[in-house]
Amino acid sequence: MKWIRTVVCALGMLACVSLSAFAAEYGEPNITTKTTMKELRENPSIKGSGYYTYCNEWIEGSTQYDYTPIEGYVSYAAAEDAAEGMNLVIENYNRGVQITWQVYTPEEIAENSSLGMVQLYYFPAKTANAKYAIVVPGNGGNTTAELNEGASIANQLHELGYAAFVLRYRSFLNASDNAPLYDIANAVKYLTENADQFGVQRENYALMGFSSGGHIVGLIGSDNEKFGYKAFGLPQPAALLLGYPINDFFEVKPLYQLAIDPLVLGWRYYWTDISDVVNENFTPTYFFYGKNDLYMQRMCYSQQGPLLERKLRESGAVYECHVYENAPHAIGPGHHTDADGWIRQATAFWEKQCK
Repeated sequence: MKWIRTVVCALGMLACVSLSAFAAEYGEPNITTKTTMKELRENPSIKGSGYYTYCNEWIEGSTQYDYTPIEGYVSYAAAEDAAEGMNLVIENYNRGVQITWQVYTPEEIAENSSLGMVQLYYFPAKTANAKYAIVVPGNGGNTTAELNEGASIANQLHELGYAAFVLRYRSFLNASDNAPLYDIANAVKYLTENADQFGVQRENYALMGFSSGGHIVGLIGSDNEKFGYKAFGLPQPAALLLGYPINDFFEVKPLYQLAIDPLVLGWRYYWTDISDVVNENFTPTYFFYGKNDLYMQRMCYSQQGPLLERKLRESGAVYECHVYENAPHAIGPGHHTDADGWIRQATAFWEKQCK
């Protein structure tokens, strides 16, 4: 009997060790605005999830921001929701949800390695058969803003009952041959084909774009036969939800051409303004900008006022525009500015367009 008790105790201890080792693979959802980027990236569940967090560095893996807290890494208006969005990633990962999904097949990635960076980060809805939004962050530099204009937005959409997919797409030197448009289109196709797996509706989806991400979303939202949703065989979005979208790349167009597509004579997405393709069939659009947004003043204004707003009004397209006194560029969900709550207004607009 004594040896049996010994074996049982040994097995129990082994089970406890195994459980402890298993539990060590998961991190705690204890991310706050004070959490440093190093602490965030070392959280086992963030590492395991594959969520991309090098949004400001020019070189992936750089230690430049290791001891910068989230509230200093993203805008002051997005820090709270970015931290909560990371907690949501951890919670979902810990309960077995696959967070990172490749948009392109292994065969396509083997042929073109840049396709490997094109990923969807999944934030499930609270209920099945939910409407979903693809969140397309801006890309002011080398990388896209998956924290500032990704996780922070997904967190709010989740609270409002939607499924959200943050899209990491090809940017800067990887954006040649109109790559961002193909990445958005293929992301929509992927979710349309696998809607049941993600528990989302095939129709009534929204595209949500920020800054330069708003520009490419605006082009996809047109019925243009060359680069709009029809050109890619997509169902028309129910709505475009745009935060401070860049309408006109202005004087940087030649620089983009030189850096991204040298010696190319064909059409490129950065040469076309959203306002150029607005007509009465343009996807219903909600957008906002701030009067103190310096980027918008240069890239979206004319003597008659903001070009996009004017073209939408003149075309008879369905739209809603909100102009704020204090809404600087890159503020994501807009906390601590007078744009706070814009996502709730935007989703209410989206709901009106759903059949």
